[in-house]
Amino acid sequence: MLWHRTIGEGQSLVLLHGWAFNSDIFNELVTKYKNDYCITIIDLPGHGRSPDIEGGIEDWCYEIIKLIPERSILLGWSLGGLLSIFIANQVKLKELILVAASPCLVNNENWDYGIRHEVFDQFALNLKVDSTKALKRFVSLQSKNKSQIQELHSSIQKYPASQSALNNGLEIITRSDLRNEFKAISTPKKCILGKLDTLVPAKLQHWYADAETKTQVLKSGHLPFLENSFKI
Repeated sequence: MLWHRTIGEGQSLVLLHGWAFNSDIFNELVTKYKNDYCITIIDLPGHGRSPDIEGGIEDWCYEIIKLIPERSILLGWSLGGLLSIFIANQVKLKELILVAASPCLVNNENWDYGIRHEVFDQFALNLKVDSTKALKRFVSLQSKNKSQIQELHSSIQKYPASQSALNNGLEIITRSDLRNEFKAISTPKKCILGKLDTLVPAKLQHWYADAETKTQVLKSGHLPFLENSFKI
């Protein structure tokens, strides 16, 4: 079973983190909302304190679903958001909240709201050559705040994701296109983006608006939930 922890009382809120990180990245958010929600944090497969789960997005999500209480609010950040879209098509949720997340993280001929495929290919190569250097580079893309970047890198070093999980996570990111799945979700949903985000561009708000999704853009990078103005 995946590592998880539940804190607080009230409506169930489940938090899913992004690639290479672990649920400790939500510590400030948990402290802020533990008196309002019963919060479940989960380390993704092979990340943090969780064991590896071989396979693709279906295998990962089915393990996560085992830990989601009925009628929860599900908040997914980055890769966690992509997984949350898949999950929202499988279980009944009260609300889906996507943070700096997209149904398709890589550009293709019909989509320019992501990152060029060549960038991910080069990153995957760098990960094999020198994973420490590659992860430092990835962390530096999250924020312009140097002390925040150092804290993030320390968090990754404390509970490093397995090489298998990093590779499987990249496969999920590069192969998943859940635009149709997102549009099929009947659960109330909203998205919070970062104006300065270099990974999930703020212009994605236009696509979300066309998909009848309430969207907010904060003055942040890839970590809107660490801003004082962030509200669930």
